[in-house]
Amino acid sequence: MHSIHFAILPPPAILKNEVECVRIADYRGEEAVTINVSPTGAPGMVFHHNKGHAALEHIVTHSGRSFCPPPLFLSGPVIEPSVMTYKKTAFITVHVIFKPSALKNLFGINASHLAPGWIGPQEYGALDLASQLMEARSGQEQMALLTSFLVALLKQEKPRDMLVEESLHLIHAHIGSLHVKDLLNTFHLSERQFERRFTQAVGLTPQAYLRVKRFNAAIHLIKTRRFARLTDVAAALHFADQSHLIHDMKAFSGMTPTRLAKQVDDFYHEQAGYAFA
Repeated sequence: MHSIHFAILPPPAILKNEVECVRIADYRGEEAVTINVSPTGAPGMVFHHNKGHAALEHIVTHSGRSFCPPPLFLSGPVIEPSVMTYKKTAFITVHVIFKPSALKNLFGINASHLAPGWIGPQEYGALDLASQLMEARSGQEQMALLTSFLVALLKQEKPRDMLVEESLHLIHAHIGSLHVKDLLNTFHLSERQFERRFTQAVGLTPQAYLRVKRFNAAIHLIKTRRFARLTDVAAALHFADQSHLIHDMKAFSGMTPTRLAKQVDDFYHEQAGYAFA
């Protein structure tokens, strides 16, 4: 079977505060392909096609929920693994991976209403964009259309929650040691107030977001082979104990730690998480 070529593109400078990166998957074979996706806590916008037709057959989550998304869709943050199954054809997928609070900042969407799940282009003013992307003659033209659409949204000046932005910065800088109580002490808010604001902006509770980002960090450490034992990985990331790490590995990858360790070299690392074919 032909392999999938993944490429990561940095966002345009004007969108760097809202877009993490753009991941392009290019498959030239004719056999059915499945891509396993581990959660990252990040929302995204996905365009999938083959010569003007949808390429994605369906998405099935670990809990059994199934989606048959249109060629262009907006996805909320998820905290369970999923499998994306493509039709028996060559395809290209363009996945704009957003910063955690971009649904609120760019689209004015209460992110908790979209997590976990997806909406079609008619629900966020992108029907014209979907048609233009299908008619585009090159990847460069598609990227230009996507960029123009997002820049137009950016210029609409939606309010930002700077407290949530700062909390995300602290989480990413101290993922191995930070706890929700540390954030509450820093911002002098009650747990209820902070959770409400964070969930509206990010789509996940602070605790859920911390868990999924710590899982991503654990995968990275396992992949680097800096530690010989899971207990060492757990200690490095300040898990309560190894059992908590094992629990999160199963929850977020759908695999046992033993199987995950054997397949970790197949995980494709991107700036926002992991996927493997």
